[in-house]
Amino acid sequence: MNKAVFVLSTWFLLFSFSSCSSQDEIPVLFHLPKSLKEVSGITSDKNSLWAIADSGNKNVIFQLNWDGKLIKEVTISNAENIDWEDLSRDVEGNLYVGDFGNNDNTRKDLCIYKISKDSLDTDFCKASAKISFSYPEQKEFPPKKTELIYDAEAFIVFQNYFYIFTKNRSKNSDGTTLLYRIPMIEGHHQAILVGSFVTDQRYSYGAVTSAAISPNQQKVVLLSNQKVWLFENFESDHFFEGKKTEIDLNHYSQKEAITFKDNHILWIADEKVKKNGGNVYQVPLKP
Repeated sequence: MNKAVFVLSTWFLLFSFSSCSSQDEIPVLFHLPKSLKEVSGITSDKNSLWAIADSGNKNVIFQLNWDGKLIKEVTISNAENIDWEDLSRDVEGNLYVGDFGNNDNTRKDLCIYKISKDSLDTDFCKASAKISFSYPEQKEFPPKKTELIYDAEAFIVFQNYFYIFTKNRSKNSDGTTLLYRIPMIEGHHQAILVGSFVTDQRYSYGAVTSAAISPNQQKVVLLSNQKVWLFENFESDHFFEGKKTEIDLNHYSQKEAITFKDNHILWIADEKVKKNGGNVYQVPLKP
């Protein structure tokens, strides 16, 4: 095997949990516009990329073309951006904004906004539904420092439910992310704990910052600043019981958002911090 073929083949390989993939650099697909310096969620359709920014930014959903050019901004007039942390999409094309960032574990107003597909053609619209929720296991606001497990920056839409993956901020955390399920019905709900998964006890490696599900609904990914976890061949919503693959990106930045471009390619976005980041990267899951 010649050197060029060897390098190319190595770049694409995915390893199981017993080992990790490696690459010199993940390729930059395009740079994000300045308005998305603090990008926190992305999702894609057949024609464009949709994105949001987190707390301190406008209650706006941004539409970009696949070259990164800003097409338009859609202001959601009845939805305050308290801490928008992830963006998801259902199979019909409706968007969902996860306003559940909870760094201090003190919020009692966690919610998800539904933005109907038809309203995305305008510059101003209203969320068509607001789904509020709480974690029934949380009794104190904030809880003890060893129980700071009620922050979240990641969710997906799957079979008429939202699935939320928590971000573990606990003291001496082992990197466990909790998986909660919420019905896609307007009103207030108690989130149901359905699973857990240990990522990495090192915070920068293990803290989950975004999630996505493939268009064919057969793959789920979790993102951290330096890794991606891929889950496949699962039954029903038992994502963590399927085939698991850990992908070490070999690249550190404040990665905040992930989506599937198609069933085999991931797009990852990171925040702009000084002169670093502010990009969308492309990561193939196979050659």
